[in-house]
Amino acid sequence: MSTVHTAPATPDRRDDIAAVMLDCGDASHCWCAFWSRPRAEFQRDWGAGNRRWFMARLDAGPRPPGVLAYLDGEPAGWCAVAPRSDHSRLARSRNLAAVDDAPVWSITCFVIARRFRRHGLTRSLIDAAVSLAREHGAEWVEAYPVDPQRKMGSDELYTGLLSVFNAAGFTEVQRRAPARPIVRLRLLR
Repeated sequence: MSTVHTAPATPDRRDDIAAVMLDCGDASHCWCAFWSRPRAEFQRDWGAGNRRWFMARLDAGPRPPGVLAYLDGEPAGWCAVAPRSDHSRLARSRNLAAVDDAPVWSITCFVIARRFRRHGLTRSLIDAAVSLAREHGAEWVEAYPVDPQRKMGSDELYTGLLSVFNAAGFTEVQRRAPARPIVRLRLLR
């Protein structure tokens, strides 16, 4: 039986983060910069530039930009979680624009290393992301999963599946596109 544990993505775990990102084609170019950087910068820095941006953000703090999952001690998955205000492109998205003025934290993406897929790591990462947000004073955690209306490839599922968020206790609060709900979880203090 495999053992899963999670940890905040801190600068001392940069090699583990890189191991996960570099094992996924899209993530190795994106480095979770898509939601946070202007389109022109994101595209200009595709790959190595986005990695430099991510590592600088990781080093600058003031909090981890996400969480890691380990399977039997090996880095296996990543989940980005931060205040919604850190993700400027969410504000410009027609489908994922803010529902209200609540100060939410956003879970924006998942990366699972290829050999660790289909091991249920997404749920462990969601739980760890919620814990990290709670530790940093969040009242709400929001996410933007996919509710598949057709068979989708892994490159379309990086925001997670609605069914996994539902199982983790999230509730749908808005849906502006058929396959793109916005879900939330209230964190009790």
